[in-house]
Amino acid sequence: MAVRGFCASHTPLKDFHDPGPEATREVADAFDRARAWIADFAPELVVVFGPDHFNSFFYRLMPSFCVGTFAEAIGDWNTPVGELPVATATAEALVSHLHERGVDTAVSYRMELDHGHTQALQMLFGEAGLPPVLPVFINCAAPPRPPMARVIALGEAVGDFLADRPARVLVIGSGGLSHDPPMPSLATADPAVRTRIIEGGRRTPEERRAREARVIEEGRKQLEGQSAAIALNPEWDRHVLDLLARGDFRTLAALRDEDISRDGGCGGHEIRSWVATAAAMSRIAGCGAQVDMYRAIPVWVAGYGVMRFAPGHLG
Repeated sequence: MAVRGFCASHTPLKDFHDPGPEATREVADAFDRARAWIADFAPELVVVFGPDHFNSFFYRLMPSFCVGTFAEAIGDWNTPVGELPVATATAEALVSHLHERGVDTAVSYRMELDHGHTQALQMLFGEAGLPPVLPVFINCAAPPRPPMARVIALGEAVGDFLADRPARVLVIGSGGLSHDPPMPSLATADPAVRTRIIEGGRRTPEERRAREARVIEEGRKQLEGQSAAIALNPEWDRHVLDLLARGDFRTLAALRDEDISRDGGCGGHEIRSWVATAAAMSRIAGCGAQVDMYRAIPVWVAGYGVMRFAPGHLG
C-alpha cells in the first residue's frame, strides 16, 4: 500500500486570461514539481474528488456523493473529451465499502464529468498515459450541500478503503479556494434557467459559448475592480489551507454553508474536495501535508492553491 494526495484549485479561465508573468510562473512551477513528484510515484490508480457546475448533475436528482463506475468527459473549457479509463470493479467495491461504513453514496454507470474533475487530470497527466481513474462527485454547487462532517466521513472511509489496497494510489481534490463565479441559483434563477438546472441536459454550443462569455467577462471585471461578486479572500484561503495542513477536522466540520458563502463565495464550497482528500490522507499512517503555493488571481476568478500529502518528508 502506498497513497499520496494532491489538491489544486481549478479555473476555467486559465486558457482565456493572462494572469501576468509572475503568477503564470508560480503556477507552472508548482505543477512542474507536482508532475515530477507524481511521475516518480507512478500511481496505479487515481481517485478524484471533484464538483460539478450544473453540467452533469441537476436538481431533478441531486446526490450528495456519487461514485462513477464509468465516466465520460464533456470537454468544457478546453478540457479533453471522451471516455476515461475508470477502474469499474474498484469503484463498485468502494461503493459497497462506503455503504458498510454508513456513507450513503449514489453510483453512476454513466457519469459525465466537467472541468471540475478533468482539468486537474489534464494538467497532471496530459491527454495520454492516464492511469485507471475512480471519480467521486461531491455536491458543492446545489444547496442543500452535504455538511462538512459528512464530507469528512466520506474522505475517511475512502482512506480506509485505499489503505487496504496493494496498489500505489494518488488521491486528487479539485476545486476552490475562494471564488464567486456567475453560478445559477434555484432561488433566484429565471424560469428558463430554473428549468435547466432542474431538468438538466447538455448545453447547446450556443448556450455554452454564452456561458463562457459571461465567465470570461467576470474575470475582466474582477481584475479591474468592477465586479459585484464577492472578492477573493486570501485571509480565508490561507486559514482553510492551514486547517487542512494541520488536519484540524473539528474546525473544518464546524464550517457552516452561510459562512463559506460569505467568506469564500459560491465557489468556496468546492473546498469540500480538499477536505475529503485531507480526510482520506489522515487514514494513511505517517502522512504529512505541505502547501506548495497560494496566490489570489482575480483575472482567473480564483484563490489559487496547490497542496500535497504523503507519508514522511514531501521534499
